[in-house]
Amino acid sequence: MSPNVRVEGKLEGGVLGGLGRMLSGEKFFFQTLTAQHGPGEVYLSPVIPGEIMDIEMDVDISYILQKDGFFAGSEGIAITTKMQNLAKGIFSGEGFFVIKATGKGTLFVSSYGAIHPFALSQGEEIIVDNYHLVAWPETISYNIEKASSGWVSSFTSGEGLVCRFRGPGRVLIQTRNPGGFGSWIKRFFPSK
Repeated sequence: MSPNVRVEGKLEGGVLGGLGRMLSGEKFFFQTLTAQHGPGEVYLSPVIPGEIMDIEMDVDISYILQKDGFFAGSEGIAITTKMQNLAKGIFSGEGFFVIKATGKGTLFVSSYGAIHPFALSQGEEIIVDNYHLVAWPETISYNIEKASSGWVSSFTSGEGLVCRFRGPGRVLIQTRNPGGFGSWIKRFFPSK
């Protein structure tokens, strides 16, 4: 970063906001970077190999993000926690608490692998494996359902449950599955 950039740890949203973010897998404190006395530059990189994408936010549409999907945001973007209903909390792969981004400015999301945006028109649908979700607008309609017509086929296919999104809206997905990669790599380590 440029020498004129100041780094601070801030508790955005107070103690309750910090605790809520921790429930969704985020950090209690946020790192805030501010250029002093003129413009400055900052280079950021995600923890996992993948891609970063920017979303230009306005106050009319909030986004829901996967765990670890929030990367950074400009001033004016608020990161909070939203509680999902019972079915989505148990079966979505994201848990009962998800990350919600609101406000006006630029939101940066990151993923494990590349990010592919799918712009859905009114009534258009896409089915996404739960573990490949990155972000979606809060206004988009989605349901969690079996990947196949029957329960046995859904689970023996390796898919289990999926999310069916219905437009309009833009759904961002990632090309890699972090859980799948973790399972694959465990095979190479001796068990105790």
